[in-house]
Amino acid sequence: MLLYGLKTCDSCRKAIKDLAARGYTAQYVDVRKDGVPADVMAAAFAAFGDKLVNKSSTTWRGFTDAEKSGDPLALLQENPTLMKRPLIVRDGAMTLGWKEDAQGHYP
Repeated sequence: MLLYGLKTCDSCRKAIKDLAARGYTAQYVDVRKDGVPADVMAAAFAAFGDKLVNKSSTTWRGFTDAEKSGDPLALLQENPTLMKRPLIVRDGAMTLGWKEDAQGHYP
């Protein structure tokens, strides 16, 4: 299981802690430091579409209107911190965020 996120992200820290309590071991991937492989980002975008873009992030707010209207996948690949977090990949399946719907995948 891989968890893509940021070390400063409260949702990522909570997900790691909750997953450990449920008996899962997640390998943490810091998107700022390590990035997200292009194939993983493309698969996540195919699965989640525009929901993958964190439009409340400081990264998003720093973009011009022209940049915001560009290709979202290209923006995500160039700026992985723009991705909503955590992105969890396990056995080919993906979940995004750490709300009840994502938590339900990890009983």
